[in-house]
Amino acid sequence: MTTLPMELLEETFGERLLINELLAKYTSARIGGPADVVMIAQSSDDLEDIANKLWEMDVPFHVMGGGSNVLVSDAGVRGVVVLNKARKVVFDEDGGSPTVWAESGSSFGGIARQAAQKGLSGLEWAAGIPGTVGGAVVGNAGAHGGDVASILKVAEILQPDVGRQRWTLDQLVFSYRSSVLKSMRGQAVVLSATLKLSHGKPEEIQQRMDEFLAFRRRTQPPGASIGSMFKNPPDDYAGRLIDETGLKGTRIGGAEISTLHANFFINHGSARAQDVYALIQRARQTVLEKLGVELELEIELFGEWEGVNVKR
Repeated sequence: MTTLPMELLEETFGERLLINELLAKYTSARIGGPADVVMIAQSSDDLEDIANKLWEMDVPFHVMGGGSNVLVSDAGVRGVVVLNKARKVVFDEDGGSPTVWAESGSSFGGIARQAAQKGLSGLEWAAGIPGTVGGAVVGNAGAHGGDVASILKVAEILQPDVGRQRWTLDQLVFSYRSSVLKSMRGQAVVLSATLKLSHGKPEEIQQRMDEFLAFRRRTQPPGASIGSMFKNPPDDYAGRLIDETGLKGTRIGGAEISTLHANFFINHGSARAQDVYALIQRARQTVLEKLGVELELEIELFGEWEGVNVKR
């Protein structure tokens, strides 16, 4: 355990502190070692309060939502991990420009499905995306030609010594599967986001959503995985490149490069983070040697990774 002011933390947060808590049970891949301390934020106000107090104490912390798109090391995470369970969602259906405001711990795919039920369009592409609104904003989540940058109206961002502010697209500097927030880890927290929607016919919206979900089921493997491992290179697909090198089905320990989609690595029940990382190294090296393409990670490496030298 890293040096933390445990007496001060216990005095401030009391029984909310979960000590040496295993993170595997909070990640979509069911992989990850212990965090020194875990706390759960139940609302955006609660998340703001926790973050401000930890900044005041100069205690390092990470915010984790649904646990997808992140590989937590076997050695775990030093400092505090704040699990974001802030899930309030409010739809504004009035007028010609409907919106949805959602706290950052809300299920992104869940919001898309709620919108469809209300006859609100714009999020059909997101119905099958795992993870939370906060993670979607940070990583500019996208699928089927849509992404967060195309629908975001404003996001509430919390920073130390600055407080809560409303950020627009220009401030977030979105790019493919990224935003400026990725370079501000520990110094910026997404509290909520307001997304732009439009009115439509419920049956047509549901049909589009069903088609996207059916495509996802056909092309992406079920089971415990992190999500898309690598970003797609320009004018190509990471899965196609890995497949072309013959790596589909490659296993290391309990981890496997999916035989259905090579950009997904599956935990068959006993995988360790080191197994997945070894597959990452093999895929990147093989694709580079055989095809001359350097794959860039889409997922985040989280925790202690001694000697890691992977382009992120």
